[in-house]
Amino acid sequence: MSHKITLSTQDNQHFEFYCEDQQNVQDAAEMAHLYPPFGCKSGSCGACLGTCETGDYQLESYSKDVLSADAAAKGGILLCRTIPDTDLHITLPYDSGSIQHTLNKPRDAEIISIDKIAERTLSVVLQLQDDPEVGLAFEFEPGQFVELEIPGLNLMRAYSLANTANWEGRLEFLIRLQPNGQFSEFLQTNSIGQHILVHAPSGAFVLNKQSLNPRCFIAGGTGISPFLSILRRMAEWAEDHPTHLFLGVNNEAEILCQEELVSLQQSLPQLTVEICVWKPEDNWQGFTGTPADAFKAYLQKKGSAIDVYLCGPPMLVEASTNVALEAGVDKQRIYSERFVSA
Repeated sequence: MSHKITLSTQDNQHFEFYCEDQQNVQDAAEMAHLYPPFGCKSGSCGACLGTCETGDYQLESYSKDVLSADAAAKGGILLCRTIPDTDLHITLPYDSGSIQHTLNKPRDAEIISIDKIAERTLSVVLQLQDDPEVGLAFEFEPGQFVELEIPGLNLMRAYSLANTANWEGRLEFLIRLQPNGQFSEFLQTNSIGQHILVHAPSGAFVLNKQSLNPRCFIAGGTGISPFLSILRRMAEWAEDHPTHLFLGVNNEAEILCQEELVSLQQSLPQLTVEICVWKPEDNWQGFTGTPADAFKAYLQKKGSAIDVYLCGPPMLVEASTNVALEAGVDKQRIYSERFVSA
């Protein structure tokens, strides 16, 4: 028995297909040549979040870090873990342009630089190899991520792009070194010149370009990566939209991209940046506390008519979301991407 699935996007577009018994919604969509944003396909990354408006379903095992019990009780689902029992109507937190109709093959890339830019944080730059069909070009929306695959090691990790789309095939990532992390170990034991595979860009953590509201970007550590991509694109297009960035780190040694942020502020006069240090030294002159704390103070002064974008550890995303909702921010104006250690 099959069940009719309807996916509705923020721009009021609808996609319909059928899902067989014991088949998950993500797999069924791909069989219909629809590719909503996805990542791990194992319920641990949160890239395929949606909300089931009508119908009954079962959720296979997933990480509570990317879909809380409260969110699941309100209809929150992960497409890759959702098994329909009836027809389903699912709303998605992005426009129809984020749903691809073809799945591009992985691209070969060479590591051309690895630089330590903060405590336990590397800047990794890749150079794509020339492709007979598209050359060196790599198109993506600022805020999206790609999966990086180590050939022969069965190792794949998702990272947000920190640069903007370009014709030169240059890709930049900010990667936090994780204790006993397999990808971290690879980066520390392999040298420049190694080749890895870059999968097609995915994810829907992109700007709502129709909104005129001021934007608040809240980042935890390397969660600044998608915001760097977005801000760099804003600078390229001279898009002077009121924007406030909160960057949270544990200590001063973890502060990253300061010079870049100063440069972006010079290009974007309405960009303000607030660095939040949780446990600073005695001589720290900036904000002491978490980005959620700083965000709460900001809302008390500026009000709730804003768009909020969150990227970082699940605890930061959850705390900042609660701060926004308690202050009266429209939940439809809160966009988030969580990441978990790997």
